[in-house]
Amino acid sequence: MLLRHTADRDGRLSSFLKGELAMSTGLMNKLKWGDAIRVNDIPQRTNYPVKPGDVITVRLDEPEAEYPAEDGALTILYEDDHLLAVDKPAGMLIHPSHTRFTGTLANFVLGYYRRTGQVSAFHPLTRLDRDTFGIVLLAKNSHIHRLLQTVDVEKTYHALTFGGPEADSGILDAPIARRPLPSLLREIRDEGKPSVTKYVVLERNGVLCKLALQPVTGRTHQLRLHCMHFGFPILGDPQYASEDSRRLSEEYGLTYQLLCAKSLRLKHPITGEELFLQSQMDAAIPKDSL
Repeated sequence: MLLRHTADRDGRLSSFLKGELAMSTGLMNKLKWGDAIRVNDIPQRTNYPVKPGDVITVRLDEPEAEYPAEDGALTILYEDDHLLAVDKPAGMLIHPSHTRFTGTLANFVLGYYRRTGQVSAFHPLTRLDRDTFGIVLLAKNSHIHRLLQTVDVEKTYHALTFGGPEADSGILDAPIARRPLPSLLREIRDEGKPSVTKYVVLERNGVLCKLALQPVTGRTHQLRLHCMHFGFPILGDPQYASEDSRRLSEEYGLTYQLLCAKSLRLKHPITGEELFLQSQMDAAIPKDSL
């Protein structure tokens, strides 16, 4: 993959690499001994004097993926030279595992890169549970992924819950710990890690409630566990549920939790532009309940 920048000032090449292209000193030093760093398509040292109008390019090679690229349906919400945002359906894994090597989002994204001639890699900023659906933001190389991890990202999820909080907005605050192995689930426990979620009620309809959830911390299963703990489990959740929420989920024929990664708000790690990315999916109240 190529990073590209057209200079609008005078300066040493190194100042553009560290400034406009936000490269770390380590990455710059790693690349400068080959021909990966070029000005006007000519390899240059990092002390080269750049002039306005010069085109700086940096080739970032990524290791070959250990899993295959596959053709598959992919809903693209946003794309530029550095980022890709897609909608992930429920039931799809983000990344191959030892039990599933194909049919994941990573396989389909690599297939899309192959079809469009992009030499890019799969670096997700957000990792959703298999059955959580909605927006996933990806960096196209490890350099952009590192920058993304330093950017404040406001994440908003929509959830349909059985019951709801008394107040129309507030904070869910309860520490989360891992259950004893071999379980992969989590639980609320005093000695757990601090875990905080902001919520706003979007809609109420009988026993159903639609919430906007913003995780302040990023614990595994945080939103699902917080909703259950505070008395309004997410409809369709197979693990964190009450008897009543399970019964209603079965009546609706739900096989996954109605939790949607609805939107992301962040500053672009290269341009500084504010991005608001929104999923085309949602956790909607079933029509026959209205």
